[in-house]
Amino acid sequence: MASVRYCGSLIADEPGRDARRACILEPGMIGPGVIHFRQRPPSRQSQKPRGCPGQAVGHMSKWSPCTYRTPNESTDLTAMPPPNDAPLAPYAILSDQSGGREHPEPDDPLRSPFELDRHRIIESTAFRRLVGKTQVFVASQHDHFRTRLTHTLEAAEIARSLAVGLAVNEQLSEAITLAHDLGHPPFGHAGEAALNEEMAAHGGRCEKGFTHQRCGFNHNAHSLRVVEYLEHPFPAFRGLNLTAQTLAGLAAHATRYDTPEPGGHGVKGIRTAPSVEAQAASVADRVAYNCHDLEDAIGAGFVSLEDLEEVALWQEALGAAASWMPDVRDQVGRTSDVRIHAIRRVVLDALLDRLLTDLITTSKAQLAGINSPKAARMAPEPLVGFSGEVETKLEQLEKFLHKRLYRRPQVVDTDTEGRRMVRHLFAAYRKEPSALPPRFAARIADQGPERVICDYLAGMTDHFCRNLFKTGVGRSGSGGADQ
Repeated sequence: MASVRYCGSLIADEPGRDARRACILEPGMIGPGVIHFRQRPPSRQSQKPRGCPGQAVGHMSKWSPCTYRTPNESTDLTAMPPPNDAPLAPYAILSDQSGGREHPEPDDPLRSPFELDRHRIIESTAFRRLVGKTQVFVASQHDHFRTRLTHTLEAAEIARSLAVGLAVNEQLSEAITLAHDLGHPPFGHAGEAALNEEMAAHGGRCEKGFTHQRCGFNHNAHSLRVVEYLEHPFPAFRGLNLTAQTLAGLAAHATRYDTPEPGGHGVKGIRTAPSVEAQAASVADRVAYNCHDLEDAIGAGFVSLEDLEEVALWQEALGAAASWMPDVRDQVGRTSDVRIHAIRRVVLDALLDRLLTDLITTSKAQLAGINSPKAARMAPEPLVGFSGEVETKLEQLEKFLHKRLYRRPQVVDTDTEGRRMVRHLFAAYRKEPSALPPRFAARIADQGPERVICDYLAGMTDHFCRNLFKTGVGRSGSGGADQ
């Protein structure tokens, strides 16, 4: 074997092992073919990686020593020697602790259980439809505003960074984050409020996990319904057949806008009190929407540099960016309206770094002494979170966004319109349930009209919902399109 290099990109997994990695060599480099994993260095800080040929060191999310296979060696994955355990923290969930799947199936030869979950989530139709669902601004209003899909991707990137920093299972945190908004209806939280009102008013059957006396609609609970029932890529059963740990993390997702059922409903015996990986996913969601909603507010012209003088986190990030980039200081000194657009990205990156650094430092201290995933779940308070100082500053930013963005007349008006359209369509389908697409209408006898109507409307994109509202339920050419 040749000399050792460091690479990322986990490609396979075996029970109890979470770091089988490979590096692909470019033709003309030291040698073509696959490089198999040996062992990750004991500390990313104490040993600087040199990178694998043909790969940019700065883009690696984890480092793992690899040894080169010579050109005449087999590249069959089954011929690879068994990998060693990755140095994850004792509270991390290993792949052989995935909890299995409801419907047994063979192990994937290329992917760990949680990587297979990720693959199924991003290949689902519900995931693709997120591109047409509102984050804050209606998707059709501007090409550069976030959609529910771009929010999900940004949150997943943050979740991976947190997981790496906390030495927990990066793949599990990513899978949970990628699925967390699959149950969002059109028009964001306005559409969610409309479905909640209709389901509560008409006594529609509860989402799995709801035990409230009056059932409503919760996009977090509906995300579980999407991956466990509404998606059906397999002929033998419904759902994506995700691992129990991913489902449990999804059920426990908690932010200001995501409220899990108290106590959880449990998934295959796994208590839905959140794992560290699930907590990282929840906090990543919060970090993502605060950072990108601020950028969209700036892009929409709702927020100026003068307005941001009252936001402590922005001012700290501005100072950090200006300390190493003179152009930032030059832009701040100008009077042109263009200046905030010239510096917003570099300042927002500094703001994100501030949040992540505090999160990792604070969470590591809170995780000290936690020696198992069970102990992490049983902790009385979340273990992944901010210091008191940064939490206070983040809450200040959230109040600023509520005032300057979410309550702006332009945003409130589009929310009101979306809410009205969703409620109108719900009422129209209750009056004429036969107008539902056949595969939805076929479930009414078993599940009741409200539950089926809710499933159909929640799956719609903004554009589809708006067009259906314009053409009218039951008219020729409408109501039969499948979502």
